[in-house]
Amino acid sequence: MEKTLKHKNGFWDVVKSLLSGMRLTWQHFIKAGNRRTPEYVSHDNYFKQPDGLVTLKYPYEAIPVPDNGRYRLHNEIDDCIVCDLCAKICPVNCITIESVKATEDIGVTSDGTKKRLYAPVFDIDMAKCCYCGLCTTVCPTDCLTMTPVYDFPEVDIRNMIYHFTDLTPEQAEEKKQLFAKQQEEMAAAKAAALAARKQQG
Repeated sequence: MEKTLKHKNGFWDVVKSLLSGMRLTWQHFIKAGNRRTPEYVSHDNYFKQPDGLVTLKYPYEAIPVPDNGRYRLHNEIDDCIVCDLCAKICPVNCITIESVKATEDIGVTSDGTKKRLYAPVFDIDMAKCCYCGLCTTVCPTDCLTMTPVYDFPEVDIRNMIYHFTDLTPEQAEEKKQLFAKQQEEMAAAKAAALAARKQQG
């Protein structure tokens, strides 16, 4: 008798469990039309997820990212004075810079700083970057910034190197030769002046 009673109770427990699970499944199914909307992190509803689909149609929809986040680097090369501070402070050496001295006036940055150097090479390897933000902190002209772009996958890791330069390789070679020629002329003028002084003295 006791065995039969236990068997019946066990059977109804299983039925109750199945019905409870089916009720929960149907609730989710009925509410599946509800979707969250892209809202900024400071919005009151940001952490109050609606029932149903809580994901967005990525990449066509995306949740706005915080303004003070650390994401992909960008260099506004027209404002860069090629001071090399960003490359020196980088803890993972992901910034490579080469500079060429200008022999002529090349203008000023947007904050009024005079430009004296060209940047034939200004590469940032985002595959190495640790997103510490130190490079943006030391930049004197604020030309190096972290953009809101956080999703930039690549099949080939070499595509993670971003090139920012204001010269083509041919132009860079031409500027190097102009600077070398200017240095030679200055050295020749100095030697001539020294020789003239010796003759007079």
